[in-house]
Amino acid sequence: MGSSKKALVIGAILLLTGCTDFFMICSLNPFYLEKNIILSPEMEGRWSGLPIYSAVYNDANGHDVWTQMDTTAVWTIERVISKETLKTKLGKDSVVFNPLDHYQVRLQSSLNDSTAYQFKMVLFKVDQGIYADFMPSDNTGLGRSRLATESYYKIHTLARIELSGNQCRISWLGAEYMKEMIEKKRVRVNYRWTESANRLLLTGSPEQLTGMIERYAGEPRFIDWENQPAMLKLNRIN
Repeated sequence: MGSSKKALVIGAILLLTGCTDFFMICSLNPFYLEKNIILSPEMEGRWSGLPIYSAVYNDANGHDVWTQMDTTAVWTIERVISKETLKTKLGKDSVVFNPLDHYQVRLQSSLNDSTAYQFKMVLFKVDQGIYADFMPSDNTGLGRSRLATESYYKIHTLARIELSGNQCRISWLGAEYMKEMIEKKRVRVNYRWTESANRLLLTGSPEQLTGMIERYAGEPRFIDWENQPAMLKLNRIN
């Protein structure tokens, strides 16, 4: 599906689901290049999430970005391992396990809860910054998770990651923040405005998006990661 048709489909879906209040910028394409992907064993495990309030956005209006599952669920982060059954020379089945270069993020209210929100998370490094590309993989519905609502369709959101001991700070690049940077020509990147959803969609290639990160993401005067609308602090459970 071409970028134009895909953007129109996304706009229709967001309109039908009633999603008109967005906090994270989204992209039709990944924010990363394969060569920049990294692995971080420290990210694996079970975490609890707490909102971080920005003095610029949240506190001023007393508005909480996050919904129920984002801050009450257990965040389980695991490296994805593929499983393949192959035949040996003797004709017997042999199971081969292959660790992949990305993670599964699963939000569940308890380990026995069949209702879960799942995301593919790719960690990557640009200059000295560590970032995460989130894309939904299997979500059961909207409303209970802001992260699921923001990325209901197969789109990508961008966050900066800061790991320190048993805590992880995640700061997503804001939709209005990005819109303002584009309007003021601080950032140049391909995009499409989806009128029906009242939402900006980035349509640039991974190469263009990586170039944007290289040029702007490390400069607080361009992107202030400490003051984005959607920020979470994860505390390790085990």
